[in-house]
Amino acid sequence: MDTQALRQRILSLAIRGQLVPQNPNDEPATALLARIKAEKARLAKGGKAKSSKPNESPAPDYSIELPKGWVWTTVDNIAETILYGVSESAKTKGKYRLLRITDIQDNKVLWGSVPFTDYDEIKAQQYLLCNDDILFARTGATVGKSYIVASLTENTIYASYLIRVRFHSPIAPQYIKHYFESDLYWQQIKSQSVGIGQPNVNGTSLGRLIVPLPPLAEQQRIVAEIERWFAVIEKMEQAKADLQTTIRKTKAKILDLAIRGQLLPQEPNDEPATALLNSVNPKYQPCNNAPLPQGWAWTTIGEIAVVVNGKSQKEVETSDGAYPIYGSGGIIGRASQYLCEAFSTIIGRKGTINNPLLIKERFWNVDTAFGIKSFDIVDDLFFYYFCCSFDFNTLNQSTAVPSLTKKNINAILFPLPPLAEQKRIASKINDLFARLDSIAAQLQA
Repeated sequence: MDTQALRQRILSLAIRGQLVPQNPNDEPATALLARIKAEKARLAKGGKAKSSKPNESPAPDYSIELPKGWVWTTVDNIAETILYGVSESAKTKGKYRLLRITDIQDNKVLWGSVPFTDYDEIKAQQYLLCNDDILFARTGATVGKSYIVASLTENTIYASYLIRVRFHSPIAPQYIKHYFESDLYWQQIKSQSVGIGQPNVNGTSLGRLIVPLPPLAEQQRIVAEIERWFAVIEKMEQAKADLQTTIRKTKAKILDLAIRGQLLPQEPNDEPATALLNSVNPKYQPCNNAPLPQGWAWTTIGEIAVVVNGKSQKEVETSDGAYPIYGSGGIIGRASQYLCEAFSTIIGRKGTINNPLLIKERFWNVDTAFGIKSFDIVDDLFFYYFCCSFDFNTLNQSTAVPSLTKKNINAILFPLPPLAEQKRIASKINDLFARLDSIAAQLQA
């Protein structure tokens, strides 16, 4: 189940007045706007706020018919203030916490990692955050993302790439926050955003955003109902994540049993692995004395496979190359020639080193990856599954970017079963993984 789509459906119903029933006794939203307008006039007259001209007739989304008691308005009309943050440097100590865009992730703030800053105490007063303030990212990749301030325990101001919106008391900030996550809101943000490299939305365009405003009592009912549904969805997502974790662990256990010879019973009539090894090296000697199932033998990757160094992508890349160019993460271009044979396994040599890929066609691999092609005495699929079971991080000796060498790959101990058993094991793993993948696919449906 697509839980994100389900969230959007709930928000869509909410902002159209279809999530909770209307109560004809609720004070209509027009009365809320009238009180806010009067309060703004009072504050402006007393010099406590700038006089503003409310947008009395915002352009509504005519595809949405609002229920009785609702009204179209704008953020400007219901906001007490819309204010940019301060341009201050982050410090390890200071008078105030300095909340930045990067400190806000998935609607949460890890306050322990939010830096400090010093700022003039008098000027700071207008930038101090309060619970229920909504912060709005005005630039960059997260433009339009919002966060409702909660659980403040320290004096906190906010950085200049954020805009703070504080609402008048007849407005439920949580309702506006949920609206700021709806498709209608995001459609407006996308149309208002300017800039190619760094899209941004300013305070003026934020103030012009239209809002479908219910009566205050209905705002509160909507918030309660949204949060009830979202709690159910979170439980669904947690159950889904737990099942996905179980699937990953089950796959790892299947691979572990497979390379230990415990996934399937041995067949005494299979040609033993020692005969296979002797066919490629008449002087073969076991390289480990650890016990193995009957018919199996210890060897190393260097004795049963060829490890091919990757080479420069520039040497062979063309727009219409016949062969794919692979890095450790997948296809990154097309090549005019191939370096590795089909059914080789790719292992990253720098950076991503623990993500084996089985490539079923001839290909060129770049210098950040090794291509490994096993000899005929080893089933290609069994070899790939062995690589999936092996933790290549144990070979990394770099303190910076994880990296591998051909020497340490060649030295990896390899428990070799009879060839017929290799094929049976690979086929069984395929079958079991297909069933698990089917379950995982249903989770995503």
